Parts: sequence; structure tokens; C-alpha cells
Amino acid sequence: MSATERRLPQPLRAGILYFLLVFGAGFLLGTIRVLLLLPLLDERTAELLEMPLMLVVIYFAARFILRRHPGLDKAGAVAAGLTAFVLLLAVEFTLVLALRGMTIADYYDSRDPVALGAYLVSLLLFAAMPRLLLRRGASPRR
Repeated sequence: MSATERRLPQPLRAGILYFLLVFGAGFLLGTIRVLLLLPLLDERTAELLEMPLMLVVIYFAARFILRRHPGLDKAGAVAAGLTAFVLLLAVEFTLVLALRGMTIADYYDSRDPVALGAYLVSLLLFAAMPRLLLRRGASPRR
């Protein structure tokens, strides 16, 4: 165990790992969507096709962090999900908006309402998934 791991509480470590897994997969899938799907489909369809894949990633990433951190209780699972959620929003609202030169209002105004609704639901599921899986008993066997 590294010095950093000893200093950070387990829910925070789990949340950071969860964020990194989902953000990394989202970055990869988003790149594929932009480069391969957008030339063929409209933005709404491309985003909605990506969404089920991201939900699968969210499920498996949450399951992975619960297995990797078997000591997480209900509060810890909530904290991990919220940590990952805050990190994702922070990255989205700083890096992504800065790169696009947009404000938060511009960003939401530019989004297709159906795809935006699906995205917001997926964000809520992202935040809640560690707790939902823990409750369901999907927590870890090594």
C-alpha cells in the first residue's frame, strides 16, 4: 500500500478509481462516437447509441470498485459514488467547456433535449450505482 493510499479514506480512493474507469471508457467511446458515428448519424442518435454502452461500463466499474474495496459499507458506497460524480462534473465543466469555449448554459442549450435527458439519468445512475449494487448484494467476492 502506498503512502497516498494510507492517507486517503477508502471511499475516496474507491470514488477516484470509479471516476477514472468510467471517464476513461467514456473518453474512448466519445472519441469513437465523434469519429465514426457522427459522420453517419445525427448527434442524437449517436449519443443514444453510446448511452447503453456507458451504462454497462458504469455497472461493471461500480462492481469492480466494490470488489476492490470490500470494506465499503452503505455510507462508503454513497461517498464513493458522490466522489466520482463530483470529479466527473468538475472535469466536464472545466476541461470540456474550456476546450469548447462554452459556458454551462451554452453547453446545455446546445444539447439535444432527448440525449440530454438520457445523459442526466445516466449521471444519476453513475452516482448511485455503487450503493445500488451494494444493496443488491453484488458486493464482492474475491
